[in-house]
Amino acid sequence: MAPMIPDVTALMGEREFTLVRRLIAEYAGIKIGPQKRYMVHNRLTRRLRARGMDSFSDYLNLVLDDVSGEREAFVNALTTNLTAFFREPHHFGLLRARALIHRANERRPMRVWSSACSTGEEAWSIAMTLRDAECPAEVVGSDIDTDALDYANAGLYPQDRATSLTPAQLRAHWLRGVGDNHGWISVRPQLRPMVSFMQLNLQAQRWPTMEPFDAIFCRNVVIYFDRDAQRHLLTRFATVLRPKGLLAVGHAESFPASLAAFQPCGRTAYEFIPG
Repeated sequence: MAPMIPDVTALMGEREFTLVRRLIAEYAGIKIGPQKRYMVHNRLTRRLRARGMDSFSDYLNLVLDDVSGEREAFVNALTTNLTAFFREPHHFGLLRARALIHRANERRPMRVWSSACSTGEEAWSIAMTLRDAECPAEVVGSDIDTDALDYANAGLYPQDRATSLTPAQLRAHWLRGVGDNHGWISVRPQLRPMVSFMQLNLQAQRWPTMEPFDAIFCRNVVIYFDRDAQRHLLTRFATVLRPKGLLAVGHAESFPASLAAFQPCGRTAYEFIPG
């Protein structure tokens, strides 16, 4: 007999929605507006069904207790993963120009951090840019969502996700699937060693020890943080970004301007000039 699928048709109550908003802010620094109840309901309904539950209150008690690891799945469910290869391409032109200078003047690999890498397209785009510039490099991709990181680390994507890649980029950096893998692309072995992925909550009290970076991409994530959290994150970036390093932010973001050490150097791009 097939297992019963719980009926989760009633919209979560105001009390449960308020608790969800508090918990996701506490766990991930994400601010969810009061108008997002339907979105939250739909995403968490999947978790209730996966757990065989029909009560949002009982489910949130499970998240609070975290005995079964549900807190991680809760955060994953409410994390928005919207990304693409070479999204906001002007940043990659800036990165390429800096990579050429780095290659000519430095003996060490260029280090770049994709700090909210989602399913990995940004990190792989950075790696492609640096490899095309023949610049030895280390790319670190991080995200709070462990499901997205698994996807990113696999380096395997449906071909329709690669429409922004040129034929030359596809030939140089990707393998096309055949047989059962037709319609998929996989990152070439030559590119894979350049990129590593790790879980990181940008709002965590402590970050792992990291070598300084020459560039940090933090795009379309701080829009979910309040102003105090944005400024705090910016001061932390300053501790891991090399002098004259690049900080690239989202197309509608200007939060680095709140710290004088970050000077505009292009469209939604800033150079770190410590005092």
